[in-house]
Amino acid sequence: MRNPVFNALWGHYRRHPLQMVLLLLGLVMGIALLVGVLAVNQQARTSYRAGEMLFKTPFRYAIRHQQAGMTVPQGLYIQLRRMGYTQCVPYEMHRIETAEAGPLTLVGIDPFVMMPFASSRSESAQSVALSQTPGQIWISRQLAQIKQLTNGQRLTLNTGREVGQLAIVNDDRIHGARLLADMGLVRQLFPRSGFTAVFCGQLRQDEQQDISQLLPGGLILTENDHAHLEPLTRAFHLNLFAMGMLAFIVGLFIFYQAMSLSLTQRQFLVGLLCQNGVSGSQLAKALCVELMLWLVIGVVGGNVLGLFLAQKLLPSVAATLSDLYQANIALTTGWHWQWGALSLVIALGGTVLACGWPLVRLIRTQPARLTAHMTMVRGSWREFIWQALMAALFIMAAVMIYFLEHNQFAGFALIGCLLAAAGLLMPFLLWAVFKGLAKWIRSPRVRWFFSDAAASLSYRGVAAMAFMLALAATIGMDTMVGSFRLATQNWLGQRLAADLYIQPSTHQAASIARWAVKQPQVKAVWWRWRQEITGDRYEQPLQVFSIGSSAGEKQALPVKAALDDYWSLLHRQGPDKIFLASESLALRNQWVPGQTVDLPPRLGQGWRLAGVYYDYGNPYGQIVVAEPVWHTLFQREGKVSLAIHLHNEKEIQSVMNHIVGRFGLKASQVRDNNQIMNQAMAVFDRTFIVTATLGKLTLFVAVGGLFIATIAGEISRQRQFALLRCMGMTGKELALLGGGQLLAIGAMTALIALPLGLLLAQLLIDVVLKYSFGWTMPVRFFPLQYLFSLGTALAALLLAGAWPVWRLVRRSAMLSLREAF
Repeated sequence: MRNPVFNALWGHYRRHPLQMVLLLLGLVMGIALLVGVLAVNQQARTSYRAGEMLFKTPFRYAIRHQQAGMTVPQGLYIQLRRMGYTQCVPYEMHRIETAEAGPLTLVGIDPFVMMPFASSRSESAQSVALSQTPGQIWISRQLAQIKQLTNGQRLTLNTGREVGQLAIVNDDRIHGARLLADMGLVRQLFPRSGFTAVFCGQLRQDEQQDISQLLPGGLILTENDHAHLEPLTRAFHLNLFAMGMLAFIVGLFIFYQAMSLSLTQRQFLVGLLCQNGVSGSQLAKALCVELMLWLVIGVVGGNVLGLFLAQKLLPSVAATLSDLYQANIALTTGWHWQWGALSLVIALGGTVLACGWPLVRLIRTQPARLTAHMTMVRGSWREFIWQALMAALFIMAAVMIYFLEHNQFAGFALIGCLLAAAGLLMPFLLWAVFKGLAKWIRSPRVRWFFSDAAASLSYRGVAAMAFMLALAATIGMDTMVGSFRLATQNWLGQRLAADLYIQPSTHQAASIARWAVKQPQVKAVWWRWRQEITGDRYEQPLQVFSIGSSAGEKQALPVKAALDDYWSLLHRQGPDKIFLASESLALRNQWVPGQTVDLPPRLGQGWRLAGVYYDYGNPYGQIVVAEPVWHTLFQREGKVSLAIHLHNEKEIQSVMNHIVGRFGLKASQVRDNNQIMNQAMAVFDRTFIVTATLGKLTLFVAVGGLFIATIAGEISRQRQFALLRCMGMTGKELALLGGGQLLAIGAMTALIALPLGLLLAQLLIDVVLKYSFGWTMPVRFFPLQYLFSLGTALAALLLAGAWPVWRLVRRSAMLSLREAF
């Protein structure tokens, strides 16, 4: 630090402290967003590998019922214990709504059964105290802090009943976003005889086979570890990582803008140093030391801020993964050296790419040219041309990728090439438009206005580029999420056409249906049978559903593509075997309507596909056949559900109470469509909270970077503004000059960002979502949301440009001119 060359170069930041803020904003925030996403993904995968945790013991296996809402019989658990499977414990889980903390997950255990799993006598005694203290509910310290709950507090359920008291315990005893209570308390709240699941610890291969053979129909033994969860959640984590990388790239553009502006403003100083005997190697060493110093500060600060961001995002991610995949994710994470190493490597590579050419250009330029004012600015048009040529290469690469085989990686590569091409091409387009307008318009003042705007792109261009990319990404993600939400809502409205949905046992279904059709409130009853086929040539279970022939059932099936007479073909009696397939299954197997395909051996060969229907949210393949065909294939060996249509929606609760009371059904087996719709949309909204948060943070970084870069750039033009004031230009005219140029740059940036964002949304839907989840949907547009985003961005631009002009107008012209020199 005692090096005089370094001190001379570093002194620039004492005169321009805003550039230090801009450098730190770009690098620290970019790395922080990337590290935050890496931390969230790593914590989730660590939780997958640990399996389901109760106290400090992982339970890798679980016995569950295949049908939602059905339980594991208590007698089966007792039989397992008598056979010596002491590593198996009962488990009860319910979703509760509380007035104090919103939705929570309540877990019930048997403390006495859990005693052998305690790591110490004190922990064993505390677990027994859970059952001896009436109404006590354990909550982890993390969850209590997040939900702002206190020790001894009671919770008010949506039914009005109060439960508790809460007891805050150490985080290693309860994992994830769950409350823990005695099984007896949970049974009081949710009366039923069976269990949600029976968890088992380590099981040998022969023990797994023995338990599987012991299980009655409908029960399965599954794994709770990463082998089961990671394939389902891979696309979710990949999308998070893509958002983090996008945020890092935006931050890198801002860092490049700040460093390029800093080097441009120091060209005169560098020229003087070279003329006074400083060699190129000494200059390169000093600049590299400065760059490494920024890199170290950025990586360290980014990792610290990224860890804080991960702590804020983890509760939303945990709730999403719990709702979608029943995964229990820890609510906090520690720092891992792998994140620091990866962020260092990525930041080092990005810094070399961002600052390599500006450094080489500054060092190799002749000292006599460096001491001439605005040398680097006058040559900026050459860089714009080179950037445009690189953009052309990225466009060619995008075209080649588009015509190759589509998959998830190709989709991200295509989007990356288009974003890089648009970012590199934008400064050239702005420069060409401004130069063209300067030559075409005859008015000297307006010609000078556009010529000066073109010259200002030397320091405004990269900030506008980063802003355009962030704005396009925000528009693209808003369009995709909005389109997805509307498509899901419309799809649910079509699929949930009935008023009540019942999931009875097979022997109860017929009596419930006979009773329902005789009721004056009931308009129609639909039957739906389901069977799952595992193994064969399909990686995941194949679900086979039945469907009736009524016009209402036809309308409730959202068909994407089908033969003209698909409904009559499906229900026609004859030797032809006709079926409909879900969109994800058809895309995975590249089926099209009219094609003849072979299904698993139990179904046979020579099936003709009559149509493809939308099926959002289902990770498994699914086909639909006519109800008589289904009974021929499976002879009623499957699960059944009933859909009841009422004449009046106001009678839903009354009919529900009659069915539950008359047939002894559980509340979870009878549900109204409004309840299902609200729960599904709530899960949907929680799923995209993280994506929306990352998008807003990325846009904030870009807008903040553009704001500070604009202020720093306008301050660097103080000499020019001061000369213009001395020549007679008024403060109003100066404000119109600076604000008009920024408004022109912002408007053109928005004109590029809007179609780019819509194209990005189309690619996300047609390529990334299609090959990540197997879904497609129509693209919807949201003009008011776009206007708000664009208006906010332009307002930030004008505010950034107004501050230096206001500061200049307040002073006398001569004082401003003297300070500028």
